[in-house]
Amino acid sequence: MTAAQILAAFPKLRALVVGDICLDRWCRYEPALADPSRETGIPRIGVVATEVTPGGGGTIANNLAALRTGAVAVLGLAGDDGFGYELERALAARGISTGLLVRACSVPTFTYTKLINHQTGEEDLPRVDFVNVRPIPEELERELVDRLERVAGGYDVILVADQAETAQGGVVTARMREALARIAETTLVWVDSRLRAELFRGVVVKPNQQEAEAASLRALGCVDYAGLRRHMAAPFLIITRGGQGALVVDERGSAPVPTRRVERPVDICGAGDSFSAGAALALKVTGDPVAAVRFGNLVASITIMKKGTGTASPEEVLAAER
Repeated sequence: MTAAQILAAFPKLRALVVGDICLDRWCRYEPALADPSRETGIPRIGVVATEVTPGGGGTIANNLAALRTGAVAVLGLAGDDGFGYELERALAARGISTGLLVRACSVPTFTYTKLINHQTGEEDLPRVDFVNVRPIPEELERELVDRLERVAGGYDVILVADQAETAQGGVVTARMREALARIAETTLVWVDSRLRAELFRGVVVKPNQQEAEAASLRALGCVDYAGLRRHMAAPFLIITRGGQGALVVDERGSAPVPTRRVERPVDICGAGDSFSAGAALALKVTGDPVAAVRFGNLVASITIMKKGTGTASPEEVLAAER
Protein backbone atom coordinates (compact mmCIF):
# COMPACT_ATOMS: atom_id res chain seq x y z
CA MET A 1 0.00 0.00 0.00
CA THR A 2 1.11 3.56 -0.65
CA ALA A 3 1.38 6.18 2.08
CA ALA A 4 -1.73 7.86 0.63
CA GLN A 5 -3.73 4.63 0.91
CA ILE A 6 -2.55 4.06 4.47
CA LEU A 7 -3.33 7.64 5.50
CA ALA A 8 -6.81 7.42 3.97
CA ALA A 9 -7.71 4.70 6.49
CA PHE A 10 -6.64 6.62 9.62
CA PRO A 11 -9.82 8.73 10.03
CA LYS A 12 -11.75 5.46 10.45
CA LEU A 13 -9.58 4.25 13.35
CA ARG A 14 -9.90 4.73 17.09
CA ALA A 15 -6.66 4.73 19.11
CA LEU A 16 -6.04 4.61 22.85
CA VAL A 17 -2.73 5.50 24.51
CA VAL A 18 -2.24 3.78 27.87
CA GLY A 19 0.45 4.39 30.43
CA ASP A 20 2.58 7.30 31.58
CA ILE A 21 0.89 10.40 30.17
CA CYS A 22 3.31 13.20 30.96
CA LEU A 23 3.56 16.96 30.70
CA ASP A 24 6.45 18.70 28.94
CA ARG A 25 7.09 22.27 30.15
CA TRP A 26 9.43 24.23 27.87
CA CYS A 27 10.73 27.10 30.01
CA ARG A 28 12.78 29.86 28.37
CA TYR A 29 15.13 31.51 30.81
CA GLU A 30 17.10 34.75 30.49
CA PRO A 31 20.76 34.28 31.53
CA ALA A 32 21.08 38.00 32.31
CA LEU A 33 18.52 37.57 35.10
CA ALA A 34 20.65 35.09 37.06
CA ASP A 35 20.88 37.38 40.09
CA PRO A 36 21.94 35.60 43.29
CA SER A 37 19.32 35.14 45.97
CA ARG A 38 19.64 37.64 48.81
CA GLU A 39 18.94 34.88 51.31
CA THR A 40 21.15 32.05 49.98
CA GLY A 41 23.47 33.58 47.40
CA ILE A 42 22.45 30.91 44.88
CA PRO A 43 21.88 32.33 41.38
CA ARG A 44 18.31 32.13 40.20
CA ILE A 45 17.06 30.85 36.85
CA GLY A 46 14.85 33.66 35.54
CA VAL A 47 12.14 32.02 33.40
CA VAL A 48 10.56 34.55 31.04
CA ALA A 49 8.22 32.31 29.00
CA THR A 50 6.69 28.84 29.29
CA GLU A 51 5.03 26.55 26.75
CA VAL A 52 3.41 23.23 27.69
CA THR A 53 2.86 20.19 25.48
CA PRO A 54 1.81 16.58 26.12
CA GLY A 55 4.83 14.39 26.90
CA GLY A 56 5.56 10.68 27.26
CA GLY A 57 2.45 8.82 26.15
CA GLY A 58 0.96 12.24 25.46
CA THR A 59 3.54 12.71 22.69
CA ILE A 60 2.32 9.52 21.03
CA ALA A 61 -1.27 10.76 21.33
CA ASN A 62 -0.28 14.13 19.87
CA ASN A 63 1.26 12.38 16.87
CA LEU A 64 -1.83 10.22 16.40
CA ALA A 65 -4.00 13.33 16.39
CA ALA A 66 -1.68 15.10 13.92
CA LEU A 67 -2.01 12.11 11.55
CA ARG A 68 -5.79 12.65 11.75
CA THR A 69 -6.73 9.46 13.49
CA GLY A 70 -10.52 9.27 13.84
CA ALA A 71 -10.49 9.31 17.65
CA VAL A 72 -7.60 9.52 20.10
CA ALA A 73 -7.85 9.06 23.87
CA VAL A 74 -5.43 8.64 26.76
CA LEU A 75 -5.71 6.44 29.84
CA GLY A 76 -3.30 7.15 32.64
CA LEU A 77 -2.75 8.93 35.93
CA ALA A 78 -2.43 12.63 36.69
CA GLY A 79 -2.07 14.45 39.95
CA ASP A 80 -4.70 16.75 41.37
CA ASP A 81 -2.31 19.65 40.86
CA GLY A 82 -1.55 22.55 38.53
CA PHE A 83 0.52 20.39 36.20
CA GLY A 84 -2.41 17.99 35.90
CA TYR A 85 -4.61 20.89 34.84
CA GLU A 86 -2.01 22.00 32.28
CA LEU A 87 -1.77 18.44 30.95
CA GLU A 88 -5.51 18.06 30.46
CA ARG A 89 -5.71 21.46 28.77
CA ALA A 90 -2.79 20.64 26.43
CA LEU A 91 -4.35 17.32 25.43
CA ALA A 92 -7.82 18.77 24.91
CA ALA A 93 -6.39 21.57 22.74
CA ARG A 94 -5.18 18.87 20.35
CA GLY A 95 -8.52 17.05 20.22
CA ILE A 96 -7.38 14.22 22.49
CA SER A 97 -9.95 12.82 24.91
CA THR A 98 -8.96 12.96 28.58
CA GLY A 99 -12.06 11.29 29.99
CA LEU A 100 -10.14 8.15 30.96
CA LEU A 101 -7.42 9.96 32.92
CA VAL A 102 -7.53 9.16 36.63
CA ARG A 103 -6.86 12.27 38.76
CA ALA A 104 -5.54 11.73 42.28
CA CYS A 105 -4.09 13.96 44.99
CA SER A 106 -1.78 11.18 46.22
CA VAL A 107 0.54 11.27 43.19
CA PRO A 108 2.29 14.07 41.28
CA THR A 109 1.68 14.67 37.59
CA PHE A 110 4.63 13.14 35.71
CA THR A 111 6.27 16.36 34.44
CA TYR A 112 9.45 17.18 32.53
CA THR A 113 10.60 20.80 32.90
CA LYS A 114 13.10 21.71 30.18
CA LEU A 115 15.15 24.89 30.50
CA ILE A 116 15.86 26.66 27.21
CA ASN A 117 18.40 29.49 26.98
CA HIS A 118 16.45 32.49 25.64
CA GLN A 119 19.56 33.85 23.95
CA THR A 120 20.67 30.69 22.14
CA GLY A 121 17.46 28.68 21.90
CA GLU A 122 19.33 25.66 23.29
CA GLU A 123 18.41 23.44 26.26
CA ASP A 124 21.59 23.86 28.29
CA LEU A 125 20.63 23.34 31.94
CA PRO A 126 19.59 20.13 33.73
CA ARG A 127 15.94 19.19 33.40
CA VAL A 128 13.71 19.46 36.44
CA ASP A 129 11.48 16.37 36.53
CA PHE A 130 8.52 15.69 38.80
CA VAL A 131 8.36 11.91 39.20
CA ASN A 132 6.72 9.36 41.44
CA VAL A 133 9.15 6.85 42.97
CA ARG A 134 6.63 4.90 45.06
CA PRO A 135 4.25 2.17 43.90
CA ILE A 136 0.95 3.69 42.90
CA PRO A 137 -1.77 3.00 45.49
CA GLU A 138 -3.61 -0.27 44.92
CA GLU A 139 -6.98 1.42 44.54
CA LEU A 140 -5.61 3.62 41.74
CA GLU A 141 -3.99 0.65 40.01
CA ARG A 142 -7.29 -1.24 40.19
CA GLU A 143 -9.20 1.72 38.77
CA LEU A 144 -6.76 2.09 35.87
CA VAL A 145 -6.95 -1.60 34.96
CA ASP A 146 -10.75 -1.65 35.32
CA ARG A 147 -11.07 1.34 32.98
CA LEU A 148 -8.76 -0.29 30.45
CA GLU A 149 -10.65 -3.57 30.40
CA ARG A 150 -13.97 -1.77 30.22
CA VAL A 151 -13.11 0.32 27.15
CA ALA A 152 -10.48 -1.70 25.25
CA GLY A 153 -13.00 -3.30 22.91
CA GLY A 154 -13.96 0.11 21.55
CA TYR A 155 -10.50 0.80 20.08
CA ASP A 156 -8.73 -0.50 16.98
CA VAL A 157 -5.21 0.10 18.32
CA ILE A 158 -3.88 0.39 21.87
CA LEU A 159 -0.44 1.95 22.28
CA VAL A 160 1.34 1.54 25.61
CA ALA A 161 3.86 4.09 26.93
CA ASP A 162 5.88 2.57 29.78
CA GLN A 163 7.90 5.75 30.31
CA ALA A 164 8.93 5.56 33.98
CA GLU A 165 12.66 5.07 34.50
CA THR A 166 12.30 4.31 38.19
CA ALA A 167 11.71 0.87 39.69
CA GLN A 168 8.31 1.98 41.01
CA GLY A 169 5.77 4.68 40.30
CA GLY A 170 4.80 4.02 36.68
CA VAL A 171 1.27 3.28 35.52
CA VAL A 172 2.19 0.08 33.64
CA THR A 173 2.36 -2.37 36.54
CA ALA A 174 2.38 -6.17 36.51
CA ARG A 175 -1.42 -6.16 36.79
CA MET A 176 -1.64 -3.78 33.84
CA ARG A 177 0.68 -5.99 31.76
CA GLU A 178 -1.50 -9.02 32.49
CA ALA A 179 -4.59 -7.13 31.32
CA LEU A 180 -2.81 -6.01 28.15
CA ALA A 181 -1.83 -9.60 27.36
CA ARG A 182 -5.49 -10.63 27.54
CA ILE A 183 -6.59 -7.69 25.43
CA ALA A 184 -3.92 -8.45 22.81
CA GLU A 185 -5.74 -11.68 21.95
CA THR A 186 -8.35 -9.61 20.09
CA THR A 187 -6.88 -6.10 19.70
CA LEU A 188 -3.59 -4.78 18.34
CA VAL A 189 -1.47 -3.75 21.34
CA TRP A 190 1.79 -1.88 20.62
CA VAL A 191 4.22 -1.38 23.51
CA ASP A 192 7.12 1.02 23.99
CA SER A 193 8.87 0.30 27.30
CA ARG A 194 12.10 1.94 28.39
CA LEU A 195 13.15 -0.48 31.13
CA ARG A 196 10.77 -3.45 31.14
CA ALA A 197 10.26 -4.67 27.56
CA GLU A 198 11.01 -8.31 28.45
CA LEU A 199 8.13 -8.41 30.98
CA PHE A 200 5.38 -8.03 28.37
CA ARG A 201 3.67 -11.02 26.77
CA GLY A 202 1.75 -11.50 23.52
CA VAL A 203 2.01 -7.89 22.32
CA VAL A 204 4.01 -6.04 19.66
CA VAL A 205 7.06 -4.56 21.40
CA LYS A 206 9.10 -1.63 20.04
CA PRO A 207 12.34 -0.87 21.89
CA ASN A 208 15.24 1.06 20.44
CA GLN A 209 18.49 -0.84 19.95
CA GLN A 210 19.95 0.03 23.34
CA GLU A 211 16.70 -0.91 25.12
CA ALA A 212 16.44 -4.18 23.16
CA GLU A 213 19.98 -5.20 24.03
CA ALA A 214 19.43 -4.42 27.71
CA ALA A 215 16.11 -6.32 27.76
CA SER A 216 17.71 -9.32 26.08
CA LEU A 217 20.58 -9.35 28.59
CA ARG A 218 18.13 -9.17 31.51
CA ALA A 219 15.92 -11.94 30.14
CA LEU A 220 18.44 -14.26 28.48
CA GLY A 221 21.89 -13.26 29.64
CA CYS A 222 22.94 -12.47 26.08
CA VAL A 223 21.86 -10.33 23.12
CA ASP A 224 19.54 -12.56 21.10
CA TYR A 225 16.66 -10.73 19.43
CA ALA A 226 14.98 -13.90 18.13
CA GLY A 227 15.19 -15.43 21.60
CA LEU A 228 13.84 -12.25 23.17
CA ARG A 229 10.83 -12.30 20.83
CA ARG A 230 10.12 -15.92 21.75
CA HIS A 231 10.56 -15.13 25.45
CA MET A 232 7.90 -12.42 25.17
CA ALA A 233 5.66 -14.50 22.87
CA ALA A 234 5.51 -11.34 20.76
CA PRO A 235 4.08 -11.55 17.23
CA PHE A 236 6.68 -8.95 16.22
CA LEU A 237 9.67 -7.34 17.87
CA ILE A 238 10.45 -4.02 16.18
CA ILE A 239 13.82 -2.48 17.05
CA THR A 240 14.46 1.11 16.00
CA ARG A 241 18.06 1.98 15.09
CA GLY A 242 18.11 5.72 14.46
CA GLY A 243 19.49 6.64 11.06
CA GLN A 244 19.79 2.96 10.16
CA GLY A 245 16.02 2.49 10.22
CA ALA A 246 14.55 -0.44 12.11
CA LEU A 247 14.72 -4.21 12.41
CA VAL A 248 11.60 -6.39 12.24
CA VAL A 249 11.94 -9.68 14.12
CA ASP A 250 9.26 -12.34 13.72
CA GLU A 251 9.00 -16.14 13.64
CA ARG A 252 10.63 -16.21 10.17
CA GLY A 253 13.73 -14.28 11.23
CA SER A 254 14.72 -10.63 11.06
CA ALA A 255 14.48 -8.03 8.30
CA PRO A 256 16.14 -4.60 8.26
CA VAL A 257 13.97 -1.73 7.03
CA PRO A 258 15.99 1.35 6.02
CA THR A 259 14.78 4.87 6.61
CA ARG A 260 14.86 8.04 4.53
CA ARG A 261 18.24 9.72 4.83
CA VAL A 262 18.10 12.97 6.80
CA GLU A 263 21.06 15.32 6.86
CA ARG A 264 21.69 17.03 10.20
CA PRO A 265 18.52 16.26 12.20
CA VAL A 266 17.29 19.24 14.21
CA ASP A 267 15.98 17.36 17.29
CA ILE A 268 15.58 13.60 17.75
CA CYS A 269 13.56 14.05 20.97
CA GLY A 270 10.27 12.19 20.54
CA ALA A 271 11.34 10.38 17.35
CA GLY A 272 10.44 7.00 18.84
CA ASP A 273 6.99 8.27 19.81
CA SER A 274 6.25 9.61 16.33
CA PHE A 275 7.53 6.33 14.84
CA SER A 276 5.22 4.34 17.14
CA ALA A 277 2.18 6.43 16.26
CA GLY A 278 2.70 6.04 12.51
CA ALA A 279 3.84 2.42 12.52
CA ALA A 280 1.14 1.12 14.88
CA LEU A 281 -1.64 2.68 12.80
CA ALA A 282 -0.05 1.43 9.57
CA LEU A 283 0.24 -2.08 11.03
CA LYS A 284 -3.46 -2.06 11.80
CA VAL A 285 -4.24 -0.92 8.25
CA THR A 286 -1.84 -3.18 6.33
CA GLY A 287 -1.22 -6.16 8.61
CA ASP A 288 2.36 -6.03 7.29
CA PRO A 289 5.07 -5.15 9.86
CA VAL A 290 7.61 -4.21 7.17
CA ALA A 291 5.17 -1.80 5.51
CA ALA A 292 4.26 -0.46 8.95
CA VAL A 293 7.89 0.17 9.86
CA ARG A 294 8.51 1.84 6.52
CA PHE A 295 5.63 4.22 7.24
CA GLY A 296 6.80 4.81 10.83
CA ASN A 297 10.28 5.63 9.55
CA LEU A 298 8.76 8.16 7.16
CA VAL A 299 6.86 9.89 9.98
CA ALA A 300 9.93 10.02 12.23
CA SER A 301 12.08 11.42 9.42
CA ILE A 302 9.78 14.44 9.40
CA THR A 303 9.54 15.02 13.15
CA ILE A 304 13.31 14.97 13.72
CA MET A 305 13.56 18.09 11.55
CA LYS A 306 11.50 20.06 14.08
CA LYS A 307 12.42 21.52 17.46
CA GLY A 308 11.00 19.70 20.46
CA THR A 309 8.64 16.75 20.19
CA GLY A 310 7.35 17.51 16.71
CA THR A 311 4.54 15.88 14.76
CA ALA A 312 3.94 15.06 11.10
CA SER A 313 0.81 15.95 9.15
CA PRO A 314 -0.57 13.76 6.34
CA GLU A 315 0.49 16.42 3.85
CA GLU A 316 4.06 16.32 5.14
CA VAL A 317 4.12 12.51 4.97
CA LEU A 318 2.94 12.54 1.35
CA ALA A 319 5.54 15.15 0.43
CA ALA A 320 8.32 13.15 2.09
CA GLU A 321 7.36 9.97 0.24
CA ARG A 322 7.98 11.59 -3.16
